[in-house]
This record gives sequence, structure tokens and C-alpha cells, in this order.
Amino acid sequence: MKKKISYTAISQFFFAAAFITGCCFLYSCENDEKKIYDLTKKVVMKEEAINIESYLSQGGKMKAKLTAPLMLRVQSDTVYVEFPQSLHVDFYGDSSSKIETWLDSRYGKYFETFSKVYLKDSVTVITAKGDTLKSPDLWWDQNTKIFYTDKFATYHGIGKSIYGGKGLTATQDLNSVIFNDPTGVVQVSETGFPK
Repeated sequence: MKKKISYTAISQFFFAAAFITGCCFLYSCENDEKKIYDLTKKVVMKEEAINIESYLSQGGKMKAKLTAPLMLRVQSDTVYVEFPQSLHVDFYGDSSSKIETWLDSRYGKYFETFSKVYLKDSVTVITAKGDTLKSPDLWWDQNTKIFYTDKFATYHGIGKSIYGGKGLTATQDLNSVIFNDPTGVVQVSETGFPK
């Protein structure tokens, strides 16, 4: 004998099954804000080194020596190396044995991708001849060996003192220094050209 199942019993069964499944689905979709934050937060990788002594050479010749008490290498959107407690750099000439220029700064940040260094806070560049460039803010392009800034800068050399209110561009050896808005004193020869 066949048992007849009513349409209502089937619909009640499916309604109960759908209700229980829906409850389980809603319960499992609960979002924990801390878990979401932990999964999506921006992670910055940082390496730290102390008492740094680093050398830069090109074509088998030493070009620069950097010393710093602390170095941080940060990997985020842009990879950079930071010197938060000061740095000193000796730049060597073509002979690789004589220091041509040296640089001191209280802060430095090297952008590896662009081969540029941002220097700030009491930046001083001095040549072996005694020429001195000072600025609160200076960029150094490693590829072109050029210093530049759009901030105030001073340049003192033998017989000249130049002040620039709107920045400058200078070669690493300070043989060429071009100010954007210069004022100052320069000794000139009888022909009218600087000595």
C-alpha cells in the first residue's frame, strides 16, 4: 500500500530545511573587525643596522664611503634606506685615493629605485680646496653626481660668498654652482670675471 504524502508536508519540510540552512549561512558570515584588519593591514618590512660603513664603487674604482650610526632599510610601496641619526660621506675623485668632497647631514633618505638621496637638517658639503656649501635641504643624484635644492643655500669659497634664496644646482665637486636667485660678494679681476 502506498502512503500518500501531502503537498503541505513537503513544503513544510523544505521551508524548515531552508530556514535552518539560512541560519547557518548568516551565522557563518559574521565579520570580526579585528580579523579583517589583521588580514588587510599594510605591512612595512624594516631592517635595522648600526655602525654602518658602506663603500660605493664604479668600474673598479671607489667613488664614495658612507658612515652612519644607524641605518633602516624599509620595504613598503617604495624601497628606501633611511639614516635617522646622521651620516657622513667621503666622495673620491677619479684617482680613487684622494677625497675630493665630503658631506655631513643629520638626516638622509636614499631612494634605491631612483638612485637619489634626500638630505636635510644642517647639510654641509666641503671640498678639499675648502669651498663650502650649506643648505637645510638638499638632493643628491647618484647618476649625474649633481646636488640640487629649491631652498635657501650658501656657498663660501676663496674670495666669494654667495647666498641663494630660491635654490641651486651644483656638481658634486662644487666646480660648478648655479644659484637661482643669488646675492653676495665675489672678487673679480681687472677683466670683470671672477677670480
